[in-house]
Amino acid sequence: MRKTHLLLASLIFFFPSSSWAEKKVIAPPEFNQPGSPTRPFSPGILIDGTLYVSGQIGADLKTRAVPEDFEAEVKLCLENVGIILKAASMSFDDVVAVQVYLTDMSLFPRMNAVYTSVIKEPRPARTTVGVTKLAAAGARIEITMTARKSR
Repeated sequence: MRKTHLLLASLIFFFPSSSWAEKKVIAPPEFNQPGSPTRPFSPGILIDGTLYVSGQIGADLKTRAVPEDFEAEVKLCLENVGIILKAASMSFDDVVAVQVYLTDMSLFPRMNAVYTSVIKEPRPARTTVGVTKLAAAGARIEITMTARKSR
């Protein structure tokens, strides 16, 4: 009998219920504007209580235009991420990791000024990387985040 209980406990540990690890696409309606290009990715994926946000740029979701002002671009980028977080019933307070990609590392202090005005203490772990180019024409910043709801 004891071996049966041990085997059952082992199976539950190694093979959790399929609903526990079910992937859910987070695709807020704002990301499906008429005339928007079809994206080959999901804005966010929620699995096992963790949200993975696809890289977002600072483009207007309706017009896809990137502002000329860099600070406005960063703010719009963070707003786009915020829409995805909200659709998953999360906020920036739930973010645990951030990756920032900049096409010009001299923009780092300006990005950081906007970032710290939006992302409050305690701030998530973050990596900032300089890249030569982003997939979206004219974009100077792309941000991806990982969030986990506290229990």
